[in-house]
Amino acid sequence: MSQHAGPPPQPEAPPVPEPPYAERARTLVHRGRTGALATCSRRHPGHPFGSVMPYAPDGRGQPLVLISTMAVHTQNLHADPRASLLVTEPGWTGDPLAAGRVTLLGRMAALAADETAQARTVYLTRHPNAVHWVDFDDFGFHRLDVAEVYFVGGFAAMDWIDSDAYALATPDPLADAAPGILEHVNRDHPDALVTLARALGRTEADQATMVAVDRLGFRLRIRRGDRLQALRLPFPREVRSAEETRAALVEMLRVARAGD
Repeated sequence: MSQHAGPPPQPEAPPVPEPPYAERARTLVHRGRTGALATCSRRHPGHPFGSVMPYAPDGRGQPLVLISTMAVHTQNLHADPRASLLVTEPGWTGDPLAAGRVTLLGRMAALAADETAQARTVYLTRHPNAVHWVDFDDFGFHRLDVAEVYFVGGFAAMDWIDSDAYALATPDPLADAAPGILEHVNRDHPDALVTLARALGRTEADQATMVAVDRLGFRLRIRRGDRLQALRLPFPREVRSAEETRAALVEMLRVARAGD
């Protein structure tokens, strides 16, 4: 008696395009304002010492910090300039292990006198309240000269990035607009997100929330009963502004509804 195999396996769908890790790392550092600075403890040799650290990235994505000589982390850096800065996804409210984060490793160096004026402008743009202490005698600008970067984009998305690739990358064009896009879409169009998840993502969904967006697509958090899962959907073309994002989403929704 002959035996018949089942239908031939279907080819796997191509992966949804995403920006490279270097670009995603630069975007996260651009969007962030505060990180966790780790220095080598002078009081307890061999132990890392963690500090909350406001920062502002320079043109190569290297953090500029304003620190006081009285601070423990500054005293640690004078003894050993090696340091790292951890930056996590700002405003993330879901599982912290599913959020993006980046660790910048390098050496912290005080800025030369001819670099201070530009650093002051860049830093105060990000942290205007610092104007009250920026000119105190015990405060000074330092820069973390990045030697290597470790990026985590969520579950099963992680790798090392060399300093040149990181410096040459640019933040995503939606980096500054993304929070507003997420707020608007989740507040005003939750049903549309469910439609997109079901029709284009082929995923059963009771609820869908947009948790990230970039020039190539967006990520949804899908709720089905008491289960949660992540889904990424690509835009039909690259977008570079909030208006282009809106037009792409309208087009995707039209396609999704046409397929019902």
